[in-house]
Amino acid sequence: MLFLLLPLLAALFPGGDSDEPVSFHVIQTSSFHNHSWVHMGSGWLGELQTHSWNSSSDTFIYLYPWSRGNFSNREELMDLESFFWENFIGIQEVYTDYFMFEDPFDLQMATGCELHSGKGFLCFLQLAIQGSDFMSFQNETWSPSPEGGIKAQEFCKLFNLDQGFVQGYAHTLLSDTFPHFTLALLDAGKAHLQRQVKPEAWLSSGPSPGPGHLLLVCHVSGFYPKPVWVMWMRGEQEQQGTQRGDILPNADGTWYLRATLDVAAGEVAGLACRVKHSSLGGQDLVLHWGAPPSALGWILSAVTVALALLTGLGFWFRKHW
Repeated sequence: MLFLLLPLLAALFPGGDSDEPVSFHVIQTSSFHNHSWVHMGSGWLGELQTHSWNSSSDTFIYLYPWSRGNFSNREELMDLESFFWENFIGIQEVYTDYFMFEDPFDLQMATGCELHSGKGFLCFLQLAIQGSDFMSFQNETWSPSPEGGIKAQEFCKLFNLDQGFVQGYAHTLLSDTFPHFTLALLDAGKAHLQRQVKPEAWLSSGPSPGPGHLLLVCHVSGFYPKPVWVMWMRGEQEQQGTQRGDILPNADGTWYLRATLDVAAGEVAGLACRVKHSSLGGQDLVLHWGAPPSALGWILSAVTVALALLTGLGFWFRKHW
């Protein structure tokens, strides 16, 4: 059944980069303090957060209506939540039974799958302690990370001896649960994921980078999906001094970017910021620094000239009649 659903990737992202995988992963952070656990978790489809974890009820919080995937009933979702609690979150308490870590300490687990067009799923399960890699699950075997030292080696040996856990939990999680749920999310959320939102752009000046220089700033905001091209231009020539910041998320799920250019004050004439984005349909957004008069400005100028000519003709006729 799983392989029959793999062509969904191409249908969801037509014309997209086939080398760019689509991923779903869950990040779980557990803090152990005063002999008790506090769990925090989140689920991500690519860079979009789709789930969070309610530690009071030990259940998922679905951040979008389609975050439930295309499961047909609540029972399926409850089974999935139970599976995560018993295996992905509850398993962390095993650490305190076998090893004496310093109290407090933080433990992070990340698991998920990347869906590659034409290649299927590549899934992973990784564990870190105090921010350092500890162990990972690969090829149906737990492997220690060099940073984990002797404790990681002992823990991997312990887990690998438990074939019921290795085959039952880890194998099921990576070969069935995550691929199934990832495809369910992609299917249910395709309208949201395929939407196109046009960017808005405006220009401003930043703090002066030095005497006789200006910092030109091009702001681009509100666009979706994330890939965007922004460059300061002089005519058709790209300005290699353009500095792009990080693409940052807006609260509504769209993105924001700014591009700056350090330029001598006497060389600003003819500069423009050009924006390319899939939502623009091939029509680049171009903002000129010191923009030329708009069409309305030209119309007003023409009307002014016409009135001046009519006034002059009126004086001429009055003088000769």
